[in-house]
Amino acid sequence: MSYRFLPGRAALLFVGAATVAAAVALTAPQVSAQGPGGGQPPQGSPWGTAPIDLTGYWVSVVNEDWRWRMVTPPKGDVASVPLNDAARKVADSWDPASDGSCLAYGAGAGMRNPTRLHVTWEADNILKIDMDAGVQTRRLMFAADAQPGARSLQGFSKAEWERVGGGRGAAPQGGNLKVVTNNLTAGWLRKNGVPYSQNASVNEYFDRFQAPNGDQWLVVTTIVEDAMYLNQPFVTSTHFKKEPDGAKWSPAPCKPTT
Repeated sequence: MSYRFLPGRAALLFVGAATVAAAVALTAPQVSAQGPGGGQPPQGSPWGTAPIDLTGYWVSVVNEDWRWRMVTPPKGDVASVPLNDAARKVADSWDPASDGSCLAYGAGAGMRNPTRLHVTWEADNILKIDMDAGVQTRRLMFAADAQPGARSLQGFSKAEWERVGGGRGAAPQGGNLKVVTNNLTAGWLRKNGVPYSQNASVNEYFDRFQAPNGDQWLVVTTIVEDAMYLNQPFVTSTHFKKEPDGAKWSPAPCKPTT
């Protein structure tokens, strides 16, 4: 299966055999019951006005880039990442003994790892994503006045709903979540030390779909921009399938960075 990125739009077209996307419909707007305290969302809040429900447990479905995601690639295997010469030197200096480092679990690539996600509303304007791979937590901030703290692997993520449909006064019929993350510490795009710098910016688009058989899918399009190490934006599309509960949740910590 191949992908074509559409400049200026938060979408990837699936091209090739058995084009799944053609048979997939966007789910109707849903409001999550998995919120803080199990209560009802405040009227007009980001939680209460969510056009799609991203909460629950999701598992990675690794349907491409297997050799870079399911196992740690050998030193120097940087194929398909648009690295400049400085980044290649960093990747070539990677020490295999550091395999498993938390540097591979930052916002630049953490969700690219084979993992499960547990998505909940921590507050009516904070969507929380816990990952069992590396035991990482991301907080997506909807409040316009939210301010970053110290730099970190997960950085500071500003979120907003992008709504579609409606028109002529009608209510939107769906949408997606856009997240922009900055204020990062340096990390790895792959487990073999392919770098991104602390000045990288990560743009993500979260889309939920329902397959004809009723399965729920989450597609996360990630665009990493980094003038220090990348010649052009690095674009990936990562797929998750909804699970009924957390029975298979299995946290596995990463190695702390020094």
